[in-house]
Amino acid sequence: MKSVKTLVATSILTTSLLLSFGSQAEDKPAVGITPDMTSVSVMHDGKKTSITRNQDQKNTVNPAFAKTSRKCPPFCIQPVVLAPGVETIAEVEMLDYLSKMSAGDTSIMVIDSRTPDWVKKGTIPGSVNIPWTALNPAKGADPISIGEIMVDKFDVKELEGLWDYSGAKTLVMFCNGMWCGQSPNNIKNLLKFGYPADKIKWYRGGMQDWEILGLSTVKGK
Repeated sequence: MKSVKTLVATSILTTSLLLSFGSQAEDKPAVGITPDMTSVSVMHDGKKTSITRNQDQKNTVNPAFAKTSRKCPPFCIQPVVLAPGVETIAEVEMLDYLSKMSAGDTSIMVIDSRTPDWVKKGTIPGSVNIPWTALNPAKGADPISIGEIMVDKFDVKELEGLWDYSGAKTLVMFCNGMWCGQSPNNIKNLLKFGYPADKIKWYRGGMQDWEILGLSTVKGK
């Protein structure tokens, strides 16, 4: 009799566990970011925002990023290594930086280097817009205004006419993708000012890859 009771109890427990696991599987999004990551919470313009992937498995890429060919120059394919010491990153690394920022790490800044008209169409949650023109002397940015951006936004210090980068932020830059020269422009101009290469990260895939992977965007101001 005991063996029957034990068998029944085991059967009930097994069924309960299977139902529980089945429920959890149903709750888990079908399209994750990685096998262990389904979403990332970030702060954008003072509001909590969740980054996920589009769950519609028939969804296609945003038409703004569907073109395969653009006139080169200026829209030429960028190299994987932009400059010595500047690390090129992809989506998972970008999400890690965004997560650290959301958790209170103020030593990181994710920068959308595009012009505001592009940012208004959609940007990566957690990023701030510093257009490539604002750091480009060829586009009218003078050394004083560039210096003000570095001091006010990047935590660079000026000491007796010299730049002190010891407490400078790690800058994670992106633009429209592997054919876009806006973030490379920002990076190269900052390097000319002496910004440490190891404190600059470049998301080469930019919005092109972000959109292709169906990751969340927010409308910029």
